[in-house]
Amino acid sequence: MRKPRDYDAELKALEEKARELKNRKVQQLGELVIATGADALTADELAGALVALAETTDAGKREVWAKRGAAFFQGRSRRSAPASDHDTGGAQAQPGGAQPASGTTGAA
Repeated sequence: MRKPRDYDAELKALEEKARELKNRKVQQLGELVIATGADALTADELAGALVALAETTDAGKREVWAKRGAAFFQGRSRRSAPASDHDTGGAQAQPGGAQPASGTTGAA
């Protein structure tokens, strides 16, 4: 006979995992703000800039921002990586795997 599933325990575990993922995302976004130097802006300035970025639907602008963001991360890896690792042949991933939910990589 099968053991009954403990749906409450499974749901609690999933909720904990979701909380951990949300906390990690918040931390990574904070690290991104600091890494780009955007922490020098006031909260109002940063919020206004992010709102403008999130509302932008112009694919050309978004592509330029994405390229600039990729170049930013590639430049950071060059400063911290050994000489043999400089040319990776592609865009660098964001530290810790952070991917903003809105898809606006390189927003700063």
